Amino acid sequence: MDIGRSMRRRRGKSRSSGSGRKEGGRPRKRSRSRKGKGGGGSWFSGPRAILTGAILLLLGSGTGYLYATQVVFPGPERERVDLAEVPDLRGGGLDEALGLLADRGLEVAVVDSIRHPGRTEGQIVGQSPFPGQLIRPGGSVELTLSLGPERLPVPDVTRLRADRAETILRTTGFEVQVDSVEADEREGRIVATEPEAGTLLVVPSEIRMTVSLGPPLVEIPDLVGLSEEQARARLEDAGFEVGEVEVQGRFGFSQREVIGSHPEAGEESPRGSAVRIILGRRGFFR
Repeated sequence: MDIGRSMRRRRGKSRSSGSGRKEGGRPRKRSRSRKGKGGGGSWFSGPRAILTGAILLLLGSGTGYLYATQVVFPGPERERVDLAEVPDLRGGGLDEALGLLADRGLEVAVVDSIRHPGRTEGQIVGQSPFPGQLIRPGGSVELTLSLGPERLPVPDVTRLRADRAETILRTTGFEVQVDSVEADEREGRIVATEPEAGTLLVVPSEIRMTVSLGPPLVEIPDLVGLSEEQARARLEDAGFEVGEVEVQGRFGFSQREVIGSHPEAGEESPRGSAVRIILGRRGFFR
């Protein structure tokens, strides 16, 4: 055995083991290369590996679901249903509607009714579903029938003031036309309505009411020279009433003859108004 060669080997190892330390006994740091920094990394390492795995998992599960539902366990085939179109039933009658619905395999569910001003009684004014919609065969359609327009009696407004009468008629639902005539009723009062009170009319309908302009003016007849009885008869024939009878003393007149009237002869006064008669006597004393 060569003792010198063995000693040299040990000295060489001790030098090589001490060459990694700096002066002063502190170890020297070794530089390490960092893989992936600035040089790109692998898809199968770090966060990218997690993302890649998630994508592959989603793709695999979706493909597996489609394969299972469409190939391994296919669902039952859906039966094709031909839908029926709802016809337009408005304006017709119930019997006609029943026939049209039966031809399409449909039926009536509910029949309601309302008042309608423009449709006669028995006509269909509404339906649900609406015309043109599609429903399954055997489905039902709700119908609304007209009871016809509403009818109301004409209120009795005679002898009322015109403004009050018009308010009542319009509130009831009627339309009002106004005429004016000379009448014995006081001015502004209702003389008559056409149609007359109590008549049943479709609402709305027009009612013509006649308003009084007051009694007509009539000329006072000449009563001078007549007796009291004769004057009374002439006034009543002319449409007047005899009012107060006044006696005045006048020369030249017969006893109890009419010497004047108020209003005077020739003047106009409303028919039915009172006329005062003035009688004369032969002297200032009886």
